[in-house]
Amino acid sequence: YLRAKGANVRAYDTDPVNATLHGYKEFRPNVTLINIMRGKAVDAGRFDNLMNDIVELPPDMQVVIDNGASSFLPLCSYIHDNNCMDILREENHKIYLHTIITGGQALTDTLSGFETLVANFKNVPIIVWLNTYYGEIAVDGMQFEEFGLFKKHNQLIDAIIQIPEYSCDIFEKDMVHLYTIRKSFESYINGSVPFMQRQRVTQYWRGLIKAIDAAGLI
Repeated sequence: YLRAKGANVRAYDTDPVNATLHGYKEFRPNVTLINIMRGKAVDAGRFDNLMNDIVELPPDMQVVIDNGASSFLPLCSYIHDNNCMDILREENHKIYLHTIITGGQALTDTLSGFETLVANFKNVPIIVWLNTYYGEIAVDGMQFEEFGLFKKHNQLIDAIIQIPEYSCDIFEKDMVHLYTIRKSFESYINGSVPFMQRQRVTQYWRGLIKAIDAAGLI
């Protein structure tokens, strides 16, 4: 999305188990893989290198840091304990935290992740992504915006992005193919896949861009 908007992007993949972002070869020139964990704890030296890189980047650079479930909790604690958010703000960085709320069996776990973020970073705006691929995001008929957790912390939520839903089985197969071969939307749409596949993926990509545009991130 940031590339499509013409932004300069630098990304860091800190997931020690599933380094998916770094797995996209066309992104790789601008994605650095950093294993910030040593065992079950954050490696202070590696994290310091990450912070040094960020503060030395050009002022117009958009920075994306991707993290995974296995290191999420220790990384949150480390960032909180070392006042990293305040340090970055003092260096004139505007920070957003992104969290995904997923329907189905993962709903409870992803809500817990959201709650961890708001507990540790009370002054950092959060972008909530709602993903209904695995099921509806609802409890006892209540939608996310009606949850007590949302009402309690809605002042910290800068935007909610609804990830578009797939409309049919064949559309889902197209998306699975896109993710399996690890192509960006742009490469897939402009590539050699059959015309109707490209059209369906184009439709989805346009819907996703519209949803992100509404959040006003850049």
